[in-house]
Amino acid sequence: MGVFDFIKDTGSKILKGSREEKMEAAREAANTAKAKAREQADSGGLAAKAREAADKAREVAHDAREKAAEQAAEAKEKAAELKEAAAEKRATARDAFVERRAEAKKADELEEYLEALGMGGDIDVRFDDGAVYLEGSVPDQETLERVVLAVGNVEGVEKVDDDLDVEAPADAAKMYTVKSGDTLSAIAKNFYGDANRYNEIFEANRPMLSDPNMIYPGQVLRIP
Repeated sequence: MGVFDFIKDTGSKILKGSREEKMEAAREAANTAKAKAREQADSGGLAAKAREAADKAREVAHDAREKAAEQAAEAKEKAAELKEAAAEKRATARDAFVERRAEAKKADELEEYLEALGMGGDIDVRFDDGAVYLEGSVPDQETLERVVLAVGNVEGVEKVDDDLDVEAPADAAKMYTVKSGDTLSAIAKNFYGDANRYNEIFEANRPMLSDPNMIYPGQVLRIP
């Protein structure tokens, strides 16, 4: 091989080596770029996940706040209901106390009324929601009827329930409720056929009646 051939061959190798180095460098650059891209992609994925986690955390916190606010509102409403119920209970108890006191006062007034009529004796009176309850004893049926009529004709009394012992039982007299326009004479005429016997009805209803002309609609009278 001549000098020229040697130089040619050497130059060829140099050029060849230069191309290979460039290709290798290009491959390394490409690999580096790919790695960088993957790194950036991974970094972007982590950032996305971080954003997603942050969004989720904010959502959870928001839901928790809403739930807490809802529970607080429910608790406030429940407290208000309990307060209202307690107030109603106190009012009911107060009304019941006032009613019991008024009923006890009414019973005392009825007992005093019977005593004033000379019919108190051994009679206990209880008043409850418009009803009068009588307990004790009376000497005879006439007194029993007078007592029942006396308290029954008092304003505010709707019914009389007597549990009185009668020492000398007898047949009960008739009862008559006065109507508008009635007089004792007319009532006597109706029951006895004689208007002049009105005084018998008057006497049968003393001392509740103090005047034969002082009767009123709704009043109940004994008819002996």
